[in-house]
Amino acid sequence: MTEHPDMTWARTASDEQLAAGIASAIKDAFLEYNAQFRAITRRAKGRFEARDGKGAQRDSAERIDLYDEHVSASVAYARAVLGDRAADRAVWVRAKAIFSALVHAYADVEFTKTYFSSVTRRLFFTSGVDDAIQFTGEETIPLRNIAGPLIGKNYHADGSLERMFASLLADYSWSVGYADQARCAHYLAMQVREHYARQLRGDTVVCIDVLTPVFYRDTRAYLIGKATGWTHSSPLVIALENTDRGVAVDAVIQTEEDVSALFGFARSYFHVDVDPVGAAIVFLRKVVPRETVHELFASLGRAKQGKTERFRGFERHLRFSRDRFVNAPGKKGMVMAVFTLPSYDVVFKVIRDRFPPPKDTSHEEVKQHYKLVARHDKAGRLVDAQEFRMLRFDRARFEPSLLEELCTEAAKTVRIDGDALLVDHAYIERRLRPLDLYLREVDRDTAVQAVLDFGQALRDLAATNIFPGDLLLKNWGVARSGRVIFYDYDEICLLTDCEFRDIPVARTHEDEMSADPWFSVGANDVFPEQWPAFFGLPSDLLAAFCEEHAELLSAKWWRGIQQRLRSGEVLELVPY
Repeated sequence: MTEHPDMTWARTASDEQLAAGIASAIKDAFLEYNAQFRAITRRAKGRFEARDGKGAQRDSAERIDLYDEHVSASVAYARAVLGDRAADRAVWVRAKAIFSALVHAYADVEFTKTYFSSVTRRLFFTSGVDDAIQFTGEETIPLRNIAGPLIGKNYHADGSLERMFASLLADYSWSVGYADQARCAHYLAMQVREHYARQLRGDTVVCIDVLTPVFYRDTRAYLIGKATGWTHSSPLVIALENTDRGVAVDAVIQTEEDVSALFGFARSYFHVDVDPVGAAIVFLRKVVPRETVHELFASLGRAKQGKTERFRGFERHLRFSRDRFVNAPGKKGMVMAVFTLPSYDVVFKVIRDRFPPPKDTSHEEVKQHYKLVARHDKAGRLVDAQEFRMLRFDRARFEPSLLEELCTEAAKTVRIDGDALLVDHAYIERRLRPLDLYLREVDRDTAVQAVLDFGQALRDLAATNIFPGDLLLKNWGVARSGRVIFYDYDEICLLTDCEFRDIPVARTHEDEMSADPWFSVGANDVFPEQWPAFFGLPSDLLAAFCEEHAELLSAKWWRGIQQRLRSGEVLELVPY
């Protein structure tokens, strides 16, 4: 954040001048943040053209860090300028009003208001909501400021899907040409024609609407649209790959379920330069109606606005529900106290004060693990854990046993304040059914599919240089789609930091029968041969796992993945 040219002005300034000065500075700070956010986002096109997957990963991490860096700078600036008046509520109440007037005409005005609230929350260590110095309720309803046409293009079939798609492809270009543009148009027409004939009762596509900006993630580019027929409509997402021969259509995604998976909560954020963002959200809600507004904001990289909308929806649900917070289903964790509201599909995770053996970690290390996940490719296998601070709940909404657990085992983070329960720090994740419980609840065929997908999840995470650390089934969950996803990050680490070893041959019979290892074990050593004993799977499910994923139980396979990652290879995982 740019320094004020004369920090001494605050000493003689009136309350009105202080408020106006700080409001203007925070507005400028947000605009600077937003400009940098968009600049990083726009790099995605060049990364795609250069097939620079590593660069795309670095951009993703840099962009995630940007918001917190700018808010911290704004807080430091306010303290430096205002001095001992930095916590003067009268100044900030007036600053809020002035700020609102300064930004009221902005298309995505909610973003600016959320930024102001982030600054005041951090400056005042606000628990819950303080609407005198934060923007809340009606002040920050998203999407209400949308005006004018949506940021998209419309294409009519006019009797030929091939010509329609040829026209669409001609409107999107890169420094790398198409491998075969006519062939791509023919493939698109064939796929859409077949989908409508088989899945939509023989309907015919009349036109398609496509968002103008290109969505980028990992090594792929996506055109996001909606197809309309005479009697039906469907999503239409075109996945593009930059091949050795040029850009080519890699897939066509045409069902709500598959597009929802593309935008899912276990996926990394897209890089797409949309302005205004609200208009894109309005369009996307028609393409992926299963996704909530907060999930869509997050999927576009606007994670802070996504957090704001998530908690707004949660508070609204609290007002109209009566159930109590309870311990989340599953085995009690050593590191996290996890609770949920049965009628709402999220869990709250609070770090315990102490970790019993064999856990050997610290609060800061746990937070670093969660930060690693936030900045990493989630590959559809890691839950997006949103970090929240200074939460305030109605104490009466907690089951007594849960309340006691939180106040005794997480007393450094949780405390009672009259009728309220204050939580200084927590992570909020989408609630999943723990895999160990799920396997006992479903029929055998469904259980086998889940176990096989568990193995595939290990492969997918390995491809992104992630090793989950703790392979107990209680740390994995099953989404509504049946997909197995990891959600316990206490021991997560980079795969390349591990030492995968074969179990040495026993020297004597006594060694072989010993309950303790007869060989040295380093802190980063991993022995895949031992995993079946930790899985806790019934014999038939373990046999199914071993038949499909036997190589995962070999240190050689893991060392092979490490070698490929260390050589700089980007192991592609596509979400379709």
